[in-house]
Amino acid sequence: MRAFIFPGQGSQSVGMGKALAEASSVAREVFGEVDEALGQHLFRLMTEGPADDLLLTENAQPAIMANAIATLRVLEREGGVQLAEKADYVAGHSLGEYTALCAAGTFDLATTARLLKLRGQAMQAAVPVGEGAMAALLGADLDKAQVIAGAAVDAILAEGGEELVCTVANDNDSSQVVISGHRLAVERAVALAKELGAKRAVLLPVSAPFHCPLMADAATAMDAALAEAMIAAPLVPLYCNVDAVAIADPGAIRAALVAQVTGMVRWRESVLAMAAAGVTEFVELGGKVLAPMVKRIAPDATATSVVTMDDIEALLKTL
Repeated sequence: MRAFIFPGQGSQSVGMGKALAEASSVAREVFGEVDEALGQHLFRLMTEGPADDLLLTENAQPAIMANAIATLRVLEREGGVQLAEKADYVAGHSLGEYTALCAAGTFDLATTARLLKLRGQAMQAAVPVGEGAMAALLGADLDKAQVIAGAAVDAILAEGGEELVCTVANDNDSSQVVISGHRLAVERAVALAKELGAKRAVLLPVSAPFHCPLMADAATAMDAALAEAMIAAPLVPLYCNVDAVAIADPGAIRAALVAQVTGMVRWRESVLAMAAAGVTEFVELGGKVLAPMVKRIAPDATATSVVTMDDIEALLKTL
């Protein structure tokens, strides 16, 4: 069995999609459709920068999605591949969940682009710049990360400070967990991390504290937007971030997308669940972030990253 998987924020870089667009009119059509849907020259920003503008959440999210869908469309239209025939499941990391649903026909491309633009804007607006932060705990599993996050909050309370948010945002694999919350609490967690068992802790260059309770206003905004969106049943089930289970009902998909704004991305559990369901092959489209995680989580599985035309041609020989 096979799953097509799609990367999340952090996989963006200036130049993304350029070579694919030069090689394929199908890819150019995807980038053009996203530009039109958003009313901006997003593809120009993707290929030319500046990097600081591409890093902005409202730009990075639709850009990563567009790059992945362009890769898929080339695979489908030039390679003659049908997702429903070659994939048993789809999954995505955070915003990649929207990409996965677009790939599986739940949302059309224009709707996906607009939803992600709004999602990025709502996430950025939910917390004033500078008040939130995220950090990667390396060499720490979920249990250890939860202890570190809790210890940071307790330390601040013991000093007479107010109760702040510091919680696990992404359970990526057994050696990499991301925490999120108020900057003061996250910075304290980073300072405590090594003595509490992590190998290293690194503050991440993000503009907001994603996947934590501080994103409540963004969840409300996405709830309203998704209530107005056309949501079709996917061609194949989606393994969702918040529950790490396969879903296909449009109502369940809507609820999961709202919940994942404030909820933890349970990527490790999702991969384990897919492997338990019989998935032995994972194909990451549009990035090179998730496949290495998959190999750490499920060493016996095959995990392939597909980004370039050469990657697409190599994949076609195996499908």
